[in-house]
Amino acid sequence: MANFRVNLVPAVLALANPPWQRDVWLDPSVFENLDHVFHTLFDDFCDADDPERYLGISLRTQEEVELMRQLGAALDAAMADAPGDTDEEYLATSAWPDVVTIAGRLAQVMVANDLSELVALHEPEASAAAPRFPKG
Repeated sequence: MANFRVNLVPAVLALANPPWQRDVWLDPSVFENLDHVFHTLFDDFCDADDPERYLGISLRTQEEVELMRQLGAALDAAMADAPGDTDEEYLATSAWPDVVTIAGRLAQVMVANDLSELVALHEPEASAAAPRFPKG
């Protein structure tokens, strides 16, 4: 799961950050653009239109699946309003604020789930490494 999420989470975070979108995606000298994000969310590491099959692969919970489906629908709406398929057009569509809002919520849930998983992995280590003091 980690190999997929290491690509998926940054793509979702990028969609949740309009200043970063303008600074990076609209700069032709930077490699990453919205096309990269679309490939990550729809082709390479998930299918935002049908995310159920990625539960346990790149998505941890049913809440993530539902939010990814909502994000896919919002991105589809933005695609319909950007006939020239340019990053500038996408960012100017009436659907883009919904994309940013849903991506923000999904990013929050994904990061919280990842942190919870990380804590769970280290809890046995933390309790085993804790100093033991005699009672008395």
